[in-house]
Amino acid sequence: MPAAGGVPRVGDNAFERWATLIRERTGVEIPRQRHSFLATGLARRMRATGVNDSEAYYQWLSRGPGAGLEWNALVDQLTVQETRFYRDPRGLALLRRYCREHTRGDAGALQVLSAGCATGEEAYTLALVLEEAVGGGRGYAVTGTDISLGALALARRGEYPATRLWRLPRALRDDGVEPAGEGRWRIVERIRRRVCFVQMNLLRDDPVTLPPLDVVYCQNVLIYFARRQRERLVRRLAEWLRPGGVVILGGGEFPPTSLAGLQRVGGEDVLAFSREAS
Repeated sequence: MPAAGGVPRVGDNAFERWATLIRERTGVEIPRQRHSFLATGLARRMRATGVNDSEAYYQWLSRGPGAGLEWNALVDQLTVQETRFYRDPRGLALLRRYCREHTRGDAGALQVLSAGCATGEEAYTLALVLEEAVGGGRGYAVTGTDISLGALALARRGEYPATRLWRLPRALRDDGVEPAGEGRWRIVERIRRRVCFVQMNLLRDDPVTLPPLDVVYCQNVLIYFARRQRERLVRRLAEWLRPGGVVILGGGEFPPTSLAGLQRVGGEDVLAFSREAS
């Protein structure tokens, strides 16, 4: 690899090339007004790897040795891993209602997907809500997916500083979280066993096998994709649902204009769609 020289930088002329590469591989749209965000992330990885210009780094990521590992590191740098415990009470209320209405003794475990789960707060929130709603009856399982391996490594640990827990209702904290020392808290093992995490690019045909899903929970993910890709993404999420299953999006998401085979549910205060029976 080239030795580090001066301070790595990304010129204006290279922006479109990098933005296109990221969009093609991840689906994430980086608009020109976020040039400084892209440039800063690239510069950090270039310094870390000893590459002194963006062209050499681009060529390495395209076909150089170890390019797959470095691409994962760059994705970690460029993806905005914004998440919180109990972020959308209205969406979670719909999840409770749906799961209680579909709890049947002869049915298998409820299967729930947390798409774009980042460092795991959302996936564990879903598990805590499900434990409260159906834990004594029908079983459940939560799968958290994200494109960032670094974020998923943190999610699997299930440990968070106390400042991350303030949104959780007291009952959920008392039942599902335990002290982990030095101002940190851990999701209890009973809940962690119900949650698994896998890397997935939502817009590509990743080799991930999912069971038929009852609920897809996808909060504030659509906003990172171009408008033309949002309907495609929602359709793909809906394809993973059982008939009658629901996909719950963030309240501030841009809703798709037309989705055949899906019915808006949950009322005006939540953006959710149910898959119609075929």
